[in-house]
Amino acid sequence: MARLSYYLLSAFAVLGVNAASSVLDLIPSNFDDVVLKSGKPALVEFFAPWCGHCKKLAPVYEELATNFDFAKDKVSIAKVDGDAEKDLGRRFGVQGFPTLKWFDGKSDTPTDYKGGRDLESLSTFISDKTGLRIKTKKAIPSAVEMLTDKSFKAEIGGDKDVLVAFTAPWCGHCKTLAPTWEQVATDYASEPNVLIAKIDAEAENSKATAQDQGVKSYPTIKYFPKGSTTPEPYEGGRSEQDILSFMNEKAGVHRTIGGKLDEIAGTIPNLDTIVSRLTGGESIASLSEQIATAATASKDKYAAYYIKVSDKLSQNAGYAEKELTRLQGLIKKGGLAPEKIDDLTSRSNILRRFKGQGPVGKEEL
Repeated sequence: MARLSYYLLSAFAVLGVNAASSVLDLIPSNFDDVVLKSGKPALVEFFAPWCGHCKKLAPVYEELATNFDFAKDKVSIAKVDGDAEKDLGRRFGVQGFPTLKWFDGKSDTPTDYKGGRDLESLSTFISDKTGLRIKTKKAIPSAVEMLTDKSFKAEIGGDKDVLVAFTAPWCGHCKTLAPTWEQVATDYASEPNVLIAKIDAEAENSKATAQDQGVKSYPTIKYFPKGSTTPEPYEGGRSEQDILSFMNEKAGVHRTIGGKLDEIAGTIPNLDTIVSRLTGGESIASLSEQIATAATASKDKYAAYYIKVSDKLSQNAGYAEKELTRLQGLIKKGGLAPEKIDDLTSRSNILRRFKGQGPVGKEEL
């Protein structure tokens, strides 16, 4: 079996097939068959592994090949390691990296590609040459804020707690982090004073900031507290939960995976201490005045709700149970704006305290 796998991999290499990539890898033994004798046009990138511009182009070029994968019988998107295959580079006059050349499938003489190295420019070039049109899905707007040198200065030191990932387009660990970073940003989408951001450390409009921050490796993650321009390095884990736990503690918020609020959101510790005495046998009548005094002195958003629940319980001992059931029913019904769900969740958490519960379903000791 091991020998069979070896021969299969060797065959794939000769054919220019890379199981993990839509870009064809070309070497002297397959170049003419794939590019000059197939009758298909081909866009060929001559690159070098050490070339910074090549690394930056790599994810764009991969996406380009993936987008045209549906038409691989009509056009080839390929690359040559010009550092390893110097003879091929000399054969076609390559003098620097990356160099992109267009072979029309008819002539042995290519033309230089001189357009932009962004996905749109490359896609348009191939479409104009071949008449092929890629079908792209409408991109979902990113929840991650891409900062530039200018916007970084505007956001940092203001009224937001900001977590910034400094990345590079060619960085493998950055690509691994990307979906998690996007999910974390989505989790905090309803928190106006929390910002999950990125900086492309190699982009012309943001690399100065990366240099000023002393970024030397990728991804580098830094936390900027509200009101401060002095960062704190983030050295925790890179799972969604790890990052959420860090930011919840730093920003004083209560988001969970998926963006919902946890069982503490909305509650106020000193008021909960008073309310917890209900389970010790004290009556709501004896505690109402203390609740009102403490709530009036509090600046927390839901302090007044403690007073409301206390007053309602004085009139109806079953109010907390009944109201909690009603609010949970509204949440389960769905169709509510995120802000409304947050409000109902916070109120539900407070009602649970009046019922003698701590975190959902757990009795307080």
